[in-house]
Amino acid sequence: MNQIRALLQRTFGLVKHHMGTDQFGNKYYYIPQQKTWIGQTIRSKRIVEAVNPKEIEYDLENIPSEWEAWMRGRRKNPPTIEEILQNEEYRKVIKIRAHEVQQKEEIRKEKEYEEGLVAQPIQTQVKGHASATYFGKDKLSPEPTSTANTFQPGGWLPPGNSSKKK
Repeated sequence: MNQIRALLQRTFGLVKHHMGTDQFGNKYYYIPQQKTWIGQTIRSKRIVEAVNPKEIEYDLENIPSEWEAWMRGRRKNPPTIEEILQNEEYRKVIKIRAHEVQQKEEIRKEKEYEEGLVAQPIQTQVKGHASATYFGKDKLSPEPTSTANTFQPGGWLPPGNSSKKK
């Protein structure tokens, strides 16, 4: 497809303006709205030429969010490399601060558990839903624990009744 586009650009004189290059080496272009020699109008486009065109799928992770916003028309002017690097540094600081807050929260919870202000979560061997009658118990009881509307089939077997089929 790129070969066809290149041939059309050479043949019909489509103008492609280089708008910038990101830190990965991707090149960004703007093609203004133009009329072809046969009278057809080609709408304006914003395109990227990937540094690695051999890849079948090009991840958005390989395009800085500032350039992605320009490509989609969410921003009018293309970003500068200084802006991209400044935003990257800001994202790193935010990640570090979020990690610090998470560690402080874990320390606070541990302190509350030790002081008895908050009950520790129960680690159970028996899995199940919180509404189940056996939730939070280590093992199932042979005695029925529920009746009527709360009875759960398969939650209780009468004593002496084995699972052997006769």
